[in-house]
Amino acid sequence: MKLSIYNIKAEVVGEQELNPRVFDVAVNESLVHQAAVTQQANERQVLAHTKDRGAVRGGGKKPWRQKGTGRARAGSSRSPLWRGGGVTFGPTKDRNFSKK
Repeated sequence: MKLSIYNIKAEVVGEQELNPRVFDVAVNESLVHQAAVTQQANERQVLAHTKDRGAVRGGGKKPWRQKGTGRARAGSSRSPLWRGGGVTFGPTKDRNFSKK
């Protein structure tokens, strides 16, 4: 199997002999698809990220005492139940999309 070599002006400048064991076989489309998906997945970056209750700034002090106020018990103002608190099951940065 011979392959023509062209220059930038589309003129034939030579020929190259190709190994028929490599280049004279049928195309495996599923393998080509798998290779393309792997390449794209390995280049993918994780963009979506939310802060959980430990990553949100503040909330170290107990908002009010445990008993005697008539309000519900609260240990942190950054609980996911509170406005301004962390997200319970949001996306995280440590997700891995790579394929082998």
